[in-house]
Amino acid sequence: MAKPKERKKKAADQSPSKSDEGKNNDDDTRNSQHQEIDEAKSIKKMKKKKQKHTVTMETIAENPNNISPIVGYFPSGYDPLKNNNSNGVDELSTKLYRNVKRNNRLQLVVSPNGSQVDFVGTNYSGEAASAQLCTYSLGVFDKGTRTLNIVPIAANKILRLEPRVRGSDGPETEDADTGKQELTAVERDEKLRGLTHMYSSKKSIRQAEKLDSLRQQEDTGNQEEFDRNIAGVINKDALEVAVTTDNARNTPPYDLAATTPQLAYPLERIISNGEWDYLLDVFKLMKAGAEMTPDAYPSFVCNRSYKLEHIQDEDEKKRLAGIFSFITHLVKFKDKHSMDGVSSAKHHKIPGILFQKFSSMFAIPDSKRLPEERKNLLINYVLVLTLFADDFRTDLSDIAKDLRMNAVALRPHYEYLGCKLVREKNVLLATLPVPLTFPDPRRKRRR
Repeated sequence: MAKPKERKKKAADQSPSKSDEGKNNDDDTRNSQHQEIDEAKSIKKMKKKKQKHTVTMETIAENPNNISPIVGYFPSGYDPLKNNNSNGVDELSTKLYRNVKRNNRLQLVVSPNGSQVDFVGTNYSGEAASAQLCTYSLGVFDKGTRTLNIVPIAANKILRLEPRVRGSDGPETEDADTGKQELTAVERDEKLRGLTHMYSSKKSIRQAEKLDSLRQQEDTGNQEEFDRNIAGVINKDALEVAVTTDNARNTPPYDLAATTPQLAYPLERIISNGEWDYLLDVFKLMKAGAEMTPDAYPSFVCNRSYKLEHIQDEDEKKRLAGIFSFITHLVKFKDKHSMDGVSSAKHHKIPGILFQKFSSMFAIPDSKRLPEERKNLLINYVLVLTLFADDFRTDLSDIAKDLRMNAVALRPHYEYLGCKLVREKNVLLATLPVPLTFPDPRRKRRR
């Protein structure tokens, strides 16, 4: 009777139980789930891999006739896109205001429909009035053409849009406070002078003191000249001639009664006495025996550097080297404010005293380009200095190349300065006869 029982046990041991089958099914399910998760992770990793694209980048300059894009943010946490209307109706009203007297002042007002709260941001008060050491631009990427357009933003400021209750006098009060905080030019110079003495280096302090003394000398010289002019009796005709000489022509200071070309355009009124100390780079380069490269100096200066070696008098050598240096700084200043020459002047450093002088004479605030009238004045200064460098018989080709003009376009500028153009050995030269006479203005013919 015992044998059948053993057979039953063996049979029972050989047949799998239901619990074992369930465990095996669970293990298979888990393994398949892990495989699916691993496959999903690998797919995500493939998607997360950055794809490299060849992009064409274009930099669009600021157009004075059109306003640049305006960038602002809401510090209060307001999201203008959260309650977007699905019917396509604008939920926001955006307005931009410009000051009538000071056109560089902007005010942006964002008004949500159905709300009594406006979000107001300005580029002249609050956070925008703090010091800023960077430049902002807006980049727009077109996936179709694969081009990245970079444009400057309005006023180079990111406007902070503060909430204000509509109808309150907050903006008027702020404008009034802003006007009270504005300083006069004299007060601003005094504060800047005090900060320079407190925090600047000794070299910067010496340069600032020298600049102040030069300004005082120029003011004293102008006052003495004015006193000499009114010492005698001046008739109205002479007064009209003096006014025309000083203001009407877009040229460097000149003297119609000069008897030599050197006195026709007084060099001391073009380069003041204190500025010669900052025009020693060409002289030091020549002393060291180094060669002037065309990428650092204009071709006019490079092609005439040999003249310095033949001059024996040290003062005369410094004078000609200073003229070469002044011409270089003027040409590079023009390139810094032009589209086609900004790369050539990227690494050129103009001394601070000269950069301030050039900025006040030729540039205008809040503009990267020189106005046409002031650019012509800069060109006239360069041409007068080329006459000094070539003993008043100068070739037009080199300086025309440096000014990015052709010789034909440069001829009217020399004629406007009173020069006569002569041709010697198939070379066109500009000379300066005295007494100085200017051509009559040309009138356009009526058709």
